[in-house]
Amino acid sequence: MPELLFPLDSTKKFTEQELLGHNRWHPEIPPVVTVRPGQSFRVHCREWFDGAIHNDDSADDVRDAPLPIVHALSGPFSVSGAEPGDLLVVDILDVGPIPQEDSGPLAGQGWGYTGIFPKQNGGGFLTDYFPDAYKAIWDFNGQQATSRHVPGVTFTGMIHPGLMGTAPSAALLAKWNEREGALRATDPDRVPPLSLPPLPDGAILGSLTGGDFDRVAAEAARTAPPRENGGNQDIKNMTKGTRVFYPVYVPGANLSVGDLHFSQGDGEITFCGAIEMGGFVDLHVDVIKGGMTTYGVSENAIFLPGIVAPQYSQWLAFSGISVTTDGEQRYLDAQLAFQRACLHAIDYLTRFGYSPEQAYLILGAAPIEGRFSAVVDIPNSCATVYLPTAIFDVDVRPSAAGPTRVSPGQGAPKSTF
Repeated sequence: MPELLFPLDSTKKFTEQELLGHNRWHPEIPPVVTVRPGQSFRVHCREWFDGAIHNDDSADDVRDAPLPIVHALSGPFSVSGAEPGDLLVVDILDVGPIPQEDSGPLAGQGWGYTGIFPKQNGGGFLTDYFPDAYKAIWDFNGQQATSRHVPGVTFTGMIHPGLMGTAPSAALLAKWNEREGALRATDPDRVPPLSLPPLPDGAILGSLTGGDFDRVAAEAARTAPPRENGGNQDIKNMTKGTRVFYPVYVPGANLSVGDLHFSQGDGEITFCGAIEMGGFVDLHVDVIKGGMTTYGVSENAIFLPGIVAPQYSQWLAFSGISVTTDGEQRYLDAQLAFQRACLHAIDYLTRFGYSPEQAYLILGAAPIEGRFSAVVDIPNSCATVYLPTAIFDVDVRPSAAGPTRVSPGQGAPKSTF
């Protein structure tokens, strides 16, 4: 096992640990450890809400989820010799749930969760159709996940970190705050908001204290969206065996990682759409000097996908076009087309006995494939959602016999404001 450089004690909160991580992006957050190019090391990661979501049959915790505290990130890790303009090479050697524990109060200890966030607290891809909070608890059995809240479904997880990235430079951080602030100004009262401003409340900034803490907390970017540094990309294929090339913006690169997922569908469409968990990740780092210019990778991360995808061979695909549910034609709106494909899949699964919320949770957590299939044929983009048929206990393919209905069981817990 690689040397453990960022340990977490499951009996303590994230802010009570021996090494303190962070939940904001800023170039002045001090690194917790320095590693060398060519080094492998292990990192423990807390699930993104630091234990606020519980293994029970209530969705009140999802409704009231404390968004200001996310994400609970491990790091930053400074890499010796890395300088702005380099590429940081990060190999994911291994990743999994909290090691050597089968059950417990924290997600990752034999279980994880998926949440549909309420519109007033984050929302999701389909928040106008699902404005309330729902939750599904998933139990782990090796690589398999099942849920008492979504019966009749079993699938192989694609375990991956939802969030990993390097620290921004001061100039890049200022660019983020300026452009996201300008977007918010176009509709400042929107629910959910168009972007998240810097928020000192709930900020965790490593070892910073005093005046430095106050100044950085007022400037630091929230970790919710993906950006040029990678960040919260939520790419389900970033599994074991993945190699990522990150732009380096500050001396040492200051790599951070967290938001581990047991499984996820493309898009993580419920916002908390993955199966969230705490666990560990083993990393290997190296540096390509001057790589940002050499390869033209200056404002994005590129990666070689992992090698442990589930072996599903049959899929039922749903398509959508850029026409609203009210019949309004939009011009090549690929986002809308993907939304419509998801809604068609949800409607289809209700014919087999699932509630719309259970179907939505399946699309968020199971390893579905989402694709932009055609984006050039005016006026309609076409997007598709591929659903692996083998994850269901019943045959979900259309037939002359009609759909076989499953029992929805107790259903997904719901909570409203």
